[in-house]
Amino acid sequence: MRAAGIDDPSGARRARARRLVGLYAVTPDLADTADLVARVEAALAGGAGAIQYRSKSANAALRSRQAEALARVTAKRGALFIVNDDAALCAAVGADGVHLGEADGSPAAARAIVGPERIIGISCYNDFALAEAAVAAGADYVAFGSFFPSSVKPGARRADVALLARAGMLGVPVVAIGGITAENAGSLERAGAQAVAVISAVFDPPDVAAAARAVAGLWGRSRPTD
Repeated sequence: MRAAGIDDPSGARRARARRLVGLYAVTPDLADTADLVARVEAALAGGAGAIQYRSKSANAALRSRQAEALARVTAKRGALFIVNDDAALCAAVGADGVHLGEADGSPAAARAIVGPERIIGISCYNDFALAEAAVAAGADYVAFGSFFPSSVKPGARRADVALLARAGMLGVPVVAIGGITAENAGSLERAGAQAVAVISAVFDPPDVAAAARAVAGLWGRSRPTD
């Protein structure tokens, strides 16, 4: 029997996207690759199921080295590895997917680079129509936010939590982002988020594994039971 990715690339891609549950840890900007890898390993040990490599300050050579190092770490742990902004880097390091903002090109352009099996996530901010268009164009998950004040993006557009429930009709995983902590993540899961993308609340504390565990441990516990 052939692997699912050979017979049905879109099926393999959907299966990958469905693994996006719980804590989706987004890396801080760090020039020290060893420190970055150590923090990511700690986040994975604490229960992060996905890592997004995000660097706005590194040059191309450093981004390549760091992405390659994180690709190895996440593969060893069986976690998803997503590259922010850069479809070519995603393909080069064999990441599971790429995440695109509004200035990072279209899903179709990214698909031509990353191929049929890697996932594409799209930032939709506070705009449901943008999410509908993204899914129609081939996005495998959508992200909304900021839901709370964010120290990383203090001027970010604020999203209404009602978007999360409404986005359930889109048929793809829905990620919440922006100012998320262990204290407020549960409310977003109850509202319909499959995952929460977190930077500061996971990577700023001295014990990254414990910080990750505080968020990841909420998943499945915050939803009401019948």
